[in-house]
Amino acid sequence: MSITKGRVLVTGGAGFIGSHLCEWLLGDGYEVLCVDNYYSSTKDNIAHLLNHPRFEVIRHDVTFPLYVEVDHIFHLACPASPVHYQRDPVQTTKTAVHGSINMLGLAKRTGARILLTSTSEVYGDPLVHPQTEDYWGNVNPIGPRACYDEGKRAAETLFFDYHRQHNLDIKVVRLFNTYGPRMHPQDGRVVSNFIMSALTGAPLTVYGEGEQTRSFCYVSDLIQGLIAMMNSGPGVTGPINLGNPGEFTIGELANIVIGKTNSSSKIDYLPLPVDDPIRRQPDITRAKETLGWQPTIALSEGLDTTIAHFKEHLLS
Repeated sequence: MSITKGRVLVTGGAGFIGSHLCEWLLGDGYEVLCVDNYYSSTKDNIAHLLNHPRFEVIRHDVTFPLYVEVDHIFHLACPASPVHYQRDPVQTTKTAVHGSINMLGLAKRTGARILLTSTSEVYGDPLVHPQTEDYWGNVNPIGPRACYDEGKRAAETLFFDYHRQHNLDIKVVRLFNTYGPRMHPQDGRVVSNFIMSALTGAPLTVYGEGEQTRSFCYVSDLIQGLIAMMNSGPGVTGPINLGNPGEFTIGELANIVIGKTNSSSKIDYLPLPVDDPIRRQPDITRAKETLGWQPTIALSEGLDTTIAHFKEHLLS
């Protein structure tokens, strides 16, 4: 007898976060439809799920309409690292905007609840610290990061306009830096960059003086936040920050990774990239109060697991 609790669509389901979400949903009894065009993801992330009787994969670009029947939609599809989203910035904006329009249209037709994974990048280089959801941000609309920053801001606009105009059941979360197993080794994100460099003895590249800060949330904590948001009451639309409020400088992270890998790597200091945020830390008061959610895995513990994954799967 099937224990299926409903059919869930995960766009970007073969990505780093999406694959962990698909895995959790299957474990909880859902039927999962994974949609991905593999632009910045890999089939390896979902290879262990392919024979699951409640798992289905469609290779599809969300900038084109999708005709399926689902009960819930987790809309994650969009390149999320600078290396990937700056490779084809026009396509990145199309994915964020056209992709959201198509998924919102699907939700409207099927009556599905739909969740958007927006990003802390909507805050830009913030003038408010830590960042609260009512802060409108400090974003350069014509810079090299704007395709992603403004694309996600436009996606949020679309979600709330569909909610107001069509009474659509929406959920919007803003994800802060997330790390863990299945990160793409060449995605340009600081955790994967540092681990790969340290494991191969290459210099760790730190921009500026390394005093800029980030907050790092382990992927399993984040998945629990996504599930809590999707299961929240119909009056909870968000946006809600999901991230770990522990704040570390990039210099601190570099030294932690070097220490944990027993690496002989040195640190190279380069000029700061254009529009790179100086400080980034979520205020998660709303997540605590509304969802009863907060992260539990410390950076040191999460890095141990992530480093072990990189050693086993990427350097063997």
